[in-house]
Amino acid sequence: MGLRMERVKPEPGQESVWDYPRPPRTEPTSQRIRVELGGVTIADSTRAVRILETSSPPVYYWSIWVGNQVAENAAWSYQNPTPGYESIQGYLAFYAGRIDACYVGDERVEPQPGSFYGGWITSQIVGPFKGTPGTEDW
Repeated sequence: MGLRMERVKPEPGQESVWDYPRPPRTEPTSQRIRVELGGVTIADSTRAVRILETSSPPVYYWSIWVGNQVAENAAWSYQNPTPGYESIQGYLAFYAGRIDACYVGDERVEPQPGSFYGGWITSQIVGPFKGTPGTEDW
């Protein structure tokens, strides 16, 4: 049996993951999105795409490939995404918990709970978030 979900009411300027759609939607973002590995910025963009899905913090995708310096389990991409998600074809996303540091603007993000999920949590996003034990059926 899963945990009971009680939506956190967002303050002005915040978003609730419970207001995000299902199925997920993609949208461009002009926020600066940045990833660091070994003290070096390996991804930096103000033209990323984010995916919004009910109960999960946003996942950010870049239209770049940073090469073999990124471990296979730290990032992923979709070469042939399902219809409706063509905007992320060939784009790269990073697991915030498997890389040294990830930022939205100047804020360092917290990784979404759970080893499977790739969402980025900032002070602008409220939950609760899928990924903790007992939330599998949300």
